Amino acid sequence: MPLNKDFFKDVYDVARLIPRGRVTSYGAIAKYLGIGRASRMVGWAMNSAGSQKKHVPAHRVVNRNGMLSGKHHFSTPYMMQELLEKEGIKVKKDKVVDFEKLFWDPAKELKL
Repeated sequence: MPLNKDFFKDVYDVARLIPRGRVTSYGAIAKYLGIGRASRMVGWAMNSAGSQKKHVPAHRVVNRNGMLSGKHHFSTPYMMQELLEKEGIKVKKDKVVDFEKLFWDPAKELKL
């Protein structure tokens, strides 16, 4: 499955559109970008998001079950949860509470 050279940039552009207080998944971003099976690549992009000049709210991207699977890539193991909680998102046992309600699907929210 070939990825274009701007894949990470495209991932960051979508992540920057996630509204405050909402979350999405790696797979939802990959699907929106037309490469539905590239959720792992979206995860790799999120791992590198901190190196971007323009802020990428990587804390708003979780796995398909609402788990904070990328939490170890933040400055502390609790930073991802703390950032989400500052936006009013409750997290319990490393999982977003009311994940389905807070889920932001770029395929539905953004027009291609």
